[in-house]
Amino acid sequence: MTRALTVGQIDLSFHQAAAAVVCALLTRTGHQVDLRTAAHEDMFAMQAAGEVDLVVSAWLPASHGRYIAPYEDQLLKLSMLYTPYCIWGISDRAPAHIRSVRDLAQEDMARLFNRRIQGIGPGAGISRFSRRMVEAYDLDAHGFHFENGTLADCTAAALAADEGGDLAVVPLWHPQWLHRQLRLRPLSDPLGLLGGQDAATLVLRREAAPRLTPEGRALLETMQLGNDTVSQLDYAICVEGHTPEEAAEVWLSENATQWHDWITPK
Repeated sequence: MTRALTVGQIDLSFHQAAAAVVCALLTRTGHQVDLRTAAHEDMFAMQAAGEVDLVVSAWLPASHGRYIAPYEDQLLKLSMLYTPYCIWGISDRAPAHIRSVRDLAQEDMARLFNRRIQGIGPGAGISRFSRRMVEAYDLDAHGFHFENGTLADCTAAALAADEGGDLAVVPLWHPQWLHRQLRLRPLSDPLGLLGGQDAATLVLRREAAPRLTPEGRALLETMQLGNDTVSQLDYAICVEGHTPEEAAEVWLSENATQWHDWITPK
């Protein structure tokens, strides 16, 4: 009998890339998958309300920990898919002595940069962290300001600055396809406001666990993609024009031995 699961993905391409692999493998392990997509806050609210069984994935503890905290006792934290972390990056063309976020608060360095820091949606960890950094490092006194937008706004601003020979602060993260296209120098963050390394964790409502097949449970407890694989899938989607499902199927066809091991109950 096919067992239904509602899977949630955050509405960003790299989350969709990872979720496409998870959903394809859940289907192979005897599950009917209903895929739901929403912004950060909405997705975790849907899981808290029981509308979503599995979220692919929660970045814990820093980026998404606040969202699952109110209902954490209702969740199983399963496999860690990859190890994301946030950065503020600048072009490798920038003067070599600009190495820290603090350097941007020196007027002779600040005037070299576009003062608009173009980010993504307000619920993302990198957006929360960036708003705090503008104030904590006194960058607002030098005209820097953070703006929310879409992922396309963020990547387009970074590409436009690079193509125009301008310098901009890029609030980004690993894994992300843009790192394959631009040479970005991460700035050190002496105050530790970027949250450090997270664990991109599969979070499942406990009440949904009995619906997992043995192979599905093995999958969700053991699969690991890694940052490089998620970046590769993200590039295939955003640059090469594949759908998440197409990118996932190509990867699965090239890594059959690996995923067969994941779905084998131990």
